[in-house]
Amino acid sequence: MKFIRFLLFPFAIIYSIVTTLRNYFFDLGLFASTSFDKPIIAVGNLSVGGTGKTPQIEYLIKLLKSKYKIGVLSRGYGRTTKGFVLVNETKNASEVGDEPLQFSKKFDDVIIAVDENRVHGIQQLKTTEVVLLDDAFQHRKVKAGFYVLLTKYNELFSNDFVLPVGNLRERRIGVKRTDVVVVTKCPNTLDRLEKEAILQLINRYFKGPVFFSSIQYSDVLVSNTNKEIKTSELSKFEVLLVTGIANPKPLENYLSALNCTFKHQKFSDHHQFTEKEISNIKARFEAMQSENKIVLTTEKDFVRLSNHINNLYYLAIETSFLEHQTKFDSLITNYIERNL
Repeated sequence: MKFIRFLLFPFAIIYSIVTTLRNYFFDLGLFASTSFDKPIIAVGNLSVGGTGKTPQIEYLIKLLKSKYKIGVLSRGYGRTTKGFVLVNETKNASEVGDEPLQFSKKFDDVIIAVDENRVHGIQQLKTTEVVLLDDAFQHRKVKAGFYVLLTKYNELFSNDFVLPVGNLRERRIGVKRTDVVVVTKCPNTLDRLEKEAILQLINRYFKGPVFFSSIQYSDVLVSNTNKEIKTSELSKFEVLLVTGIANPKPLENYLSALNCTFKHQKFSDHHQFTEKEISNIKARFEAMQSENKIVLTTEKDFVRLSNHINNLYYLAIETSFLEHQTKFDSLITNYIERNL
């Protein structure tokens, strides 16, 4: 592996130069960046892969929707459509992407839309007071008013390198554009000494507020037939786990901790399931011997599979701050109040 990374190093240098020049031209104003007269909050990361953007967007929606008219704009990764599309109950995941559809199903009082051109997309959200941009840290054609940058606990940007040697979309110094850093997917047992060690690594590149969050799983599983199973009862079931996410390992560990017996069928992140793959999932499920058996998936995979597979359940997740949640909330709400 080290040898392969060594061979890729020249390509990483070229990639780093290109992305650095791009950012430099935006900083100089040579590339246009559009500002808006309403609060725009962008959630993103420096690295590829799952850092927990979806639960972070949902956290912000829950924080703000009772007080403001919220719009969420995503590019709609993997969708077959182009341009601006409003997400509603008539759309499916192939048309708008799995995560925007998930937002729409959970928050019917929030405007959800997709557009690969974020400037154009924001311009269409005329009735909104606040816009949340999903995965938009590198989308510099929009100048957001507040940036939330996420980095995973076990894959900190400060320890990484640019593509293709590492997983960074741009150099580590890009973190200077953010207003806050949230270290995501932390263990609940994270102690003070480890937090201080992480802060030292991040503070080499960013001197602003740093928060620590974890992923909390729901205590019930919800099915496409409106049945529920308590997670404490999962050990009584034989489970076929189907995932199309970047890193299913935390979910595997969680199920193992519940003494759940499961077989795992893995797919790539944002996978668009074919008819053949769905038939294969059904066949594997039918071949399971237990009378108590279910197909379990993630919430974003559920929006793609719920119309195709019977006895399908999902386990919802949400972001939980380990400490200083009130401070984080205040930074967000104070920014909005100053800019409305």
